[in-house]
Amino acid sequence: MNYLEFTIPLGQSHNCDSDEIFADILTAELGELEFESFVTEGKYLKCYIQKDLWNETNFKANDFLVDIEKEINEIEQQNWNAEWEKSFSPIIVEDKCIIRASFQAVPDNIIYDIVIDPKMSFGTGHHETTYLMCSFLMDEEVANKKVLDMGCGTGILAILAAKKGATYIEAIDIDNWAYTNTLENITNNNTEEIIVKEGGAEKIGTENFDVILANINRNILLMDMDKYAAKLIKGGVLFLSGFYEQDVEVLAAKAQELGLEILDKKVKNHWTSLKLEKI
Repeated sequence: MNYLEFTIPLGQSHNCDSDEIFADILTAELGELEFESFVTEGKYLKCYIQKDLWNETNFKANDFLVDIEKEINEIEQQNWNAEWEKSFSPIIVEDKCIIRASFQAVPDNIIYDIVIDPKMSFGTGHHETTYLMCSFLMDEEVANKKVLDMGCGTGILAILAAKKGATYIEAIDIDNWAYTNTLENITNNNTEEIIVKEGGAEKIGTENFDVILANINRNILLMDMDKYAAKLIKGGVLFLSGFYEQDVEVLAAKAQELGLEILDKKVKNHWTSLKLEKI
């Protein structure tokens, strides 16, 4: 399946205080329109969407996007792989966990080594939300526990949970490329015990979980939070990300309805992650 690559100059302020904020808003708005991968290259943001999912009418209906200057090119899957290998740099989280390509070295003192080949899937670790979720998971005791990774992307969080000793792990994503990429990445990391499923919340199995990770977007989280809460044991923890600080209020209200209490919050460049407990 081919993708469309949108190259967007970051110099278009659109009343934003900086290029960084402009890029963050672009990422959030395009994420709502089925764009799944974003790469910053100098003064440009490159954004990727499956060709069959591109809808120009929806793009023009968005007040923020309608006048955005952009260049659109069609690319093939293998082109993305080559570009990724040229530009991918390893990510180190809390000086303990590295997310890297197979051809990159592991620094000293790293505890958790995760090898990925992200292809077109969202979640290389470069994006703030993946980093935040990894940071939370680094501090969470998951040994001998059951973990669910919703919207697993490249499978990074599920793999980290496995390396930390979780005994049962489900990883679910609605995107076929994410599903197949996660299967490849769990093999690369010798974590084949992870159960990978293609679909949405309806694919959650019969198990109840100690820890649920959901790095998706605000609307999906609001729609499916009840399903996560139903599969979480009492005292279990739910980690959420994929949204901005200004979205916390509405997510917190929904969580309260479901008997979930916010324990902690992490923020990186306006992107936010929450830790909640089922009380």
